[in-house]
Amino acid sequence: MLHGLSMILVGLVWGLGVPHTPFPRIALSAHIQLEVNGLLFVTLSLVVLKALPTLGRVSCIALHSAAWLAWPMLISAVGNAWWGTNQTLSIAALQAGATGGNAWQEAFVTATHVAGGLSLIVAVTLLLVGAWKGLNKESV
Repeated sequence: MLHGLSMILVGLVWGLGVPHTPFPRIALSAHIQLEVNGLLFVTLSLVVLKALPTLGRVSCIALHSAAWLAWPMLISAVGNAWWGTNQTLSIAALQAGATGGNAWQEAFVTATHVAGGLSLIVAVTLLLVGAWKGLNKESV
């Protein structure tokens, strides 16, 4: 819950800087990512509170890990507003006119988005299974 609320706050503050970056379209994308991921983690926290008796330890660890791995992903999205990388977030880069970043910037954006995205997929899948088990127990 704290990760989600923090992401929302950071996203709101970051929104003030969007027009002042070299690639404001990418900065807007980072702003939206912060807000959406924040809302996602707040919502997932509420699911955990409701389904906690049916969730395993692995599900809770996966969600917590996903929250921690989301931060580098979101930070790389903010940095990308100055870097203009175009390999991982190619649609936003194309719309922003980004010409590509240094090799380390491209690698950082790719690595953080892959790790963050995969961890979210695993966490949400485990939470869905746990919540489903909880619903099935209630209906019996």
